[in-house]
Amino acid sequence: MTAADSARTAPGAPAVAVLGTGIMGSGMARSMLRAGIPVRVWNRTRSRAEPLRADGATVTDTAEEAVRGADVVLTALNDGPSVAQTLKDAAPGLRPGQVWLQSSTVGTDATTDLAHRAGELGLVYLDAPVSGTRQPAEQGTLTVFVSGPSTARTSVLPVLDAIGQRTLWVGEEPGAATRLKLVANTWVINMVNAVAECLNLAEGLGLDPRLFLDAMKGGPLDTPYLQGKSAAVLSGDLSPSFALSTALKDTGLILEAAEAAGVKLDLVEASAERFTRAEAAGHGDEDMIATYHAGRRA
Repeated sequence: MTAADSARTAPGAPAVAVLGTGIMGSGMARSMLRAGIPVRVWNRTRSRAEPLRADGATVTDTAEEAVRGADVVLTALNDGPSVAQTLKDAAPGLRPGQVWLQSSTVGTDATTDLAHRAGELGLVYLDAPVSGTRQPAEQGTLTVFVSGPSTARTSVLPVLDAIGQRTLWVGEEPGAATRLKLVANTWVINMVNAVAECLNLAEGLGLDPRLFLDAMKGGPLDTPYLQGKSAAVLSGDLSPSFALSTALKDTGLILEAAEAAGVKLDLVEASAERFTRAEAAGHGDEDMIATYHAGRRA
């Protein structure tokens, strides 16, 4: 660490290793760096981590190198298998007592498995999925759901304050936060498909979709989400703040959890079909409002 880096480091700030620098991981890393938290980052494709060097992060070649000496390890990866493999790769650099802040949305079964793996390595496991997309991650305004031992709260508080505007402590049991995240994602997934279908129907009936948006504007049924996602479609800018392929993955996790709980989710099943059609048409890497394309005539 250079003298300039030391000057930017907040007194008493924990050293953090961020594993995974996609949309969410890179945003959270930048938020921590702005707060004076020293950050080492790793990504399987190193070129996706390199831009964080300009923000003050140390970019490492391996996950093992990133976690060695860190106080907190934050994982922000795509799914359960990716998290499990990365933990295996990082294991030689880990030490008992490190706090693992697991922010990836991996579902209930994978969360249980990861908690067991953490116990075997002597890590303090915090189940900590986040609610938000690219902009909140970059701005440090995510909502963080956390479950795990309350004894770890003090050590991770600077990290949680840097990445989120609100932290909900859900309980001592790892997995409770993940279950809440699946419920929250159910709301988002159904809402984005509702927006897409309204735009589809307006166009199909020969209406300018802006008339529908104007009819909703300022009323009790209007939301910034409706206006923002519709604007993305109408402008043709589907740059991902949350990728459609990731939304499809999360939809699968929700349906698995619902089946295990004996709950029938008809709207989520329909959303899964729309996401699948949109992904098959080549829109998987676009924002999840690209589900709009699943409802257009060929």
